[in-house]
Amino acid sequence: MADSSLPKTLNFNVGVLGHVDSGKTSLARALSSTASTAAFDKNPQSKERGITLDLGFSAFTVPLPEHLRESCGDRLYDSLQFTLVDCPGHASLIRTIIGGAQIIDLMILVVDVVKGMQTQTAECLLIGQLTCSRMIVILNKTDMLPSDKRQAAIDKMTKRMHKTLENTRFKECPIIAVAAKPGGPEAADTDEPQGITELIDLLKAQAFLPRRDPSGSLLMAVDHCFSIRGQGTVITGTILQGSLSVNETVEIPALKVTRKVKSVQMFRKPVPNAMQGDRVGVCVTQFDPKLLERGVICTPGSLQTLYAAIISVQKIEYYRGALSSRSKFHITVGHETVMARISFFNRVLPGKENGDCRPTSQEQSASSFSFDWEFHHLDEYLTGQAEGGREEPQQWALLEFERPVTCPPLCLVIGSRLDSDIHGNTCRLAFHGKLLEGFEDKNYTETALPRLKISKDKEKEGAVERVTDDYTVIGRNLFKKETNLQLFVGLKVTLSTGETGSIEGGFGQSGKIKIRIPEGLKEETKQLCSSSKKKGKGGVKNESSKSEETKLDAQPVTIHLNFKRYIYDPQKKMVQS
Repeated sequence: MADSSLPKTLNFNVGVLGHVDSGKTSLARALSSTASTAAFDKNPQSKERGITLDLGFSAFTVPLPEHLRESCGDRLYDSLQFTLVDCPGHASLIRTIIGGAQIIDLMILVVDVVKGMQTQTAECLLIGQLTCSRMIVILNKTDMLPSDKRQAAIDKMTKRMHKTLENTRFKECPIIAVAAKPGGPEAADTDEPQGITELIDLLKAQAFLPRRDPSGSLLMAVDHCFSIRGQGTVITGTILQGSLSVNETVEIPALKVTRKVKSVQMFRKPVPNAMQGDRVGVCVTQFDPKLLERGVICTPGSLQTLYAAIISVQKIEYYRGALSSRSKFHITVGHETVMARISFFNRVLPGKENGDCRPTSQEQSASSFSFDWEFHHLDEYLTGQAEGGREEPQQWALLEFERPVTCPPLCLVIGSRLDSDIHGNTCRLAFHGKLLEGFEDKNYTETALPRLKISKDKEKEGAVERVTDDYTVIGRNLFKKETNLQLFVGLKVTLSTGETGSIEGGFGQSGKIKIRIPEGLKEETKQLCSSSKKKGKGGVKNESSKSEETKLDAQPVTIHLNFKRYIYDPQKKMVQS
């Protein structure tokens, strides 16, 4: 067992995001001294094109800055290790970035100083806003600018970036110019990178003591898995929550297997344990590395495998498409991306009519949800514009996954349209939210959804065919011949002439109904109905009475039936307020 009083290294995760070819990997390489196993792309396609296809990790260590020494208190850290997470900029690999973004303390957004903000840069910025609180913008490839105009171009781009960021959470973030690989990726390594020393100083100044909590269940994001002859299988990744010790048992939930931890390493140094935020290699035995390339490992039994989920939902303002119920989106949740069908709903608050769901500030909590509440089905997500420029009401969504997903409770959910044109100039991130309820039962439609009180307003219209007595009319065109009319018996209806009544039952075999009017029919109603009926018998002689009856017939007495139906009610009951 190692002595816990020995000076330790504080690990700080820095995500390097940006548009494809903006020079992220060159920047990570310039910053790094120790490359971890995953670093600098093991994918052959990536080697050929010089593009990162997987999360690359590398690190460099500096003496602990003075401002951190004070905030660490009695915790014996003597050095600060920056772990660089080089996220791919490839549009089609957005799911990898989202997977990586959840473990990042500070984000570096790499921008090609010549090209400025591009579609993928904007998507990276959006992911950063959802997952990270601090950012540095790096204007890379300054060596590509003519030397006499270089400073002016850098100043202009810096100003433009500040303008872009002014309405985001990163509005006053530092912006620094560098040339990570002078001459481009093909150039010889003889030219020294420019601005890297200043960048390291800036990173040290921006570093803070991340909140690390060793308590709770272990959850570790896995990015690589490989075997070492005679040792076993090494699983590398970053601990998202909890802690991990040698000899503990961990679960690989995707495969429903458990394994004992034989040893733990942090950047090739053996350690007895590790905690949230640490990047580790975990050695287990009797496990085929091909079965797990990316995913999670956890404390046995701590993760849920879900077939469907309820999430809080908020549209991403740059997404131009509509968010419609019953449509499909790519859902990134935990470390998985899966297709899901979405259904939107909002809350019907007691005392507020017409599905109004603007909660008070106390009720407005993105993580609040209860099966006791009444909800209203939405055909489409309600935007501020749709609400007359008012604030967007709180909304939720039911996600039904095409295959089960494994994830921690209350995790971030991002919905996107990854099938749209990767070279198009549109944002493909559609919405984000938090996972509030998960359904682990495969038969959730029968076992869980009936608890969800989401109603749809229904409206039917028919006409009075004839009056049978002062208190009874026969109606037509409200229902089809095959409708089970028993379901509607007792429901209230209103006539266009003002009377209210209730459905007593069917009449004949063609979908007609008998309606009882307890207060009795008005005289003018009876006249309207009888004149329509006379016209139907065809006993019309003179022209003037013919035109009179045509006018009456143009306005038959109509019957209105309004009710709501709970979408997931197995009895399909009709309810009237």
